[in-house]
Parts: sequence; C-alpha cells; structure tokens
Amino acid sequence: MTLRDLKTGEEAVIATIKGGYGLQAKLESMGLREGSRITKKSAVLAGGPVIVQAGNTQIAIGAGMANRIIVKNAD
Repeated sequence: MTLRDLKTGEEAVIATIKGGYGLQAKLESMGLREGSRITKKSAVLAGGPVIVQAGNTQIAIGAGMANRIIVKNAD
C-alpha cells in the first residue's frame, strides 16, 4: 500500500521507496527513509499534498512522491 492509501491518523513503517537516487536523497533529507515510522496527519483529496509526522516533525509531501512511498502496518 502507498502512503496515499493510508488513512488519516494511521501509523505505518516505510517499507520501500520506488524512485531513483534523487527522490530517495530528498526524502532522506526530510527524515524519511526505509524503516522510518510515520503517522499520516492529513491529505487533500484532489491530488494535493499529504502531511505526515516522523518523530516530532511534520512534513508535507506532494501526491506524486506519496504514491512512490510504499508502507506497511506498524504492528
């Protein structure tokens, strides 16, 4: 499931990032990498940004990037 598929308020762990070095480097600079535990805070329905929390930081991610972040349940 992708980050966009996650429901608001759900916690997940980033399983993989489908993208090249540039995308992975950009996300890592924001504190998002494989194995990171995140919580989806909000999203705009019509392809707008997705807001996630990683630790104490909230990050807005574009819809295209969110579709490339594969997550798994935080269980």
